[in-house]
Amino acid sequence: MTPALHRLTASALLMLSGATLAQAPVPADAPTLHPWQAPTPRANAEAYFTNLKDGDVIETPFVLKFGLSGGWGLAPITKAARAKSGHHHLLVNRDLPLNFKQPLPFNEQYIHFGKGQMEHVLTLAPGAYTLRMLLADKGHLPHFVFSKPVKITVRQKNATDPKSLQTPGIQLLLPSGTEARTPVLLQFHVSGLNVAHAEQQEKDTGHFRLTLKPASGGAPQVMDFTDGQTETWLAPPAGSYAVQLDFVDNLSPTRTLAPSANAQLRVR
Repeated sequence: MTPALHRLTASALLMLSGATLAQAPVPADAPTLHPWQAPTPRANAEAYFTNLKDGDVIETPFVLKFGLSGGWGLAPITKAARAKSGHHHLLVNRDLPLNFKQPLPFNEQYIHFGKGQMEHVLTLAPGAYTLRMLLADKGHLPHFVFSKPVKITVRQKNATDPKSLQTPGIQLLLPSGTEARTPVLLQFHVSGLNVAHAEQQEKDTGHFRLTLKPASGGAPQVMDFTDGQTETWLAPPAGSYAVQLDFVDNLSPTRTLAPSANAQLRVR
């Protein structure tokens, strides 16, 4: 089990796993952090699976969910986006490419998510597989942001309709336990919808917005992840907070694309 999975667990909708990855450079145009945000404590950026770990045995169809760390954000391939962005790729029984200056191929072993998706329904036949995540730019050139290989076994493929497994909505993933020490990792997920940079002004996409409301009655703190980020590290003052996650329409910032996800957080 990876360090990220030790820190986080599922409460109703929360399923996590992580991986340790190669270091990615920090660009000069990195967004300014909110005072309650903390720099990532890990030097490495990673793309990873949030609900699958090495050695798992599953049935298909199976909804596979993706995460992205290090301040990187998702961006559809249709329009240019600032640095530290890309889209996910799922590699099936493939190693990392030897040449990161060549575009990734399009076939059943290199599955592209160029719309900014955060999940995929696996429909693999029974057997053993090695899966890996890899982030790439709009030209499908890989970034040095990827996951360790995850070896799984598909026990059987059942008759469930894959389309029935994806319902539009968002999830907020919090630390396990009743209290958390700072910095605190919060992860976001969206199903059936796509993530993009707000500046791309891409139709039918959104970005995450996080609101922390102190139980003490202080002013709510709002953080907009307009560069397509899907997680954040927080270091708010000690106390209890009501946490609300929204998925904001990139064409209409007063409109949300899914019901809010809400949780309680207590920080030491």
